[in-house]
This record gives sequence, C-alpha cells and structure tokens, in this order.
Amino acid sequence: MVTVGDTAPDFTAPLANGAVAEFALSERLDEAPLVLAFFPGAFTSVCTHEMETFEDRLDEFADAGATIYGVSIDTPFALNAFREDTGLTYGLISDTNRRIVDTYGLSMDFASMGVDDVAKRAVLVIDGDRQVQYAWVSDDPGIEPDYDEVYEAVEALS
Repeated sequence: MVTVGDTAPDFTAPLANGAVAEFALSERLDEAPLVLAFFPGAFTSVCTHEMETFEDRLDEFADAGATIYGVSIDTPFALNAFREDTGLTYGLISDTNRRIVDTYGLSMDFASMGVDDVAKRAVLVIDGDRQVQYAWVSDDPGIEPDYDEVYEAVEALS
C-alpha cells in the first residue's frame, strides 16, 4: 500500500469531467497538491456524501492551492452521470481496469454489495514531486475521512 513518503505511482486513466478526457498523474503535477479521494462506488450513500463534502469545501481547498479528484472503478460514463446528479464540479478518475487501485494497494472486496476489487475509501495528498504527503485509508467503506485533517495536510504544503 502506498504510504506517506512514497513516490506516487504514475498512471493514465479516463477522466470524467463533464466529457471524457485523459488524466495522467505525471502531467497534472502543476496542479499539486493533488487530493486523490478513492471511493468504492458512485451512487452509494456514503460515497455520495463524501464526494459532496469535498464539493462543499472545494473553494477552501482551491484557496490552499489544491486540486481534488475522485477515483473509483466506475466507468467514465457512470461517473459523469454521478457528477451531474450530485452537482460535482471536480473531475472523477475512472479505474475500470483496476490498475490504479491495485498499484496503490487500495483494492478490497465489498461483500455487502457483491462487488470484488473496488477501491477502499482512501485519501492521498500528493505534492508536485509525486511524493505522498498524506495518506488515510479505511478498511471500512462506511467511514469517511477527517476532512479537516485532509485540509491541514494540504495547507502544510502551501
């Protein structure tokens, strides 16, 4: 599992941002600090609340220089529908092939939903050198991150 001090593995994946674009971590480092919020699945109650909470605090994170992206195994088309349904304005990264969650060590089986290999609920803050400066990972998909703690990690990089 990726932890604080590690170099975040580079990846390229579809980005749902109202359309479908390409996201390459190495090409987004000028947007750092990057907050990657991994979540098990779109349109589920806890994931929806988490993504909406990041949206509610988006200006605060932007003022600290951070860019937020959600990451899940959902298709880019499902993620665009989720963005529209919830009013999200930040991009969501689609990891349908599960390469990101596997490479980052963030894969879990969500038995109650009958889905294998979803993303654990996790938040990483990555700096402009691709170094992981903050990592929070939960094995319980019903637990949300401490948003103030994530913000403090971002603010420390400003």
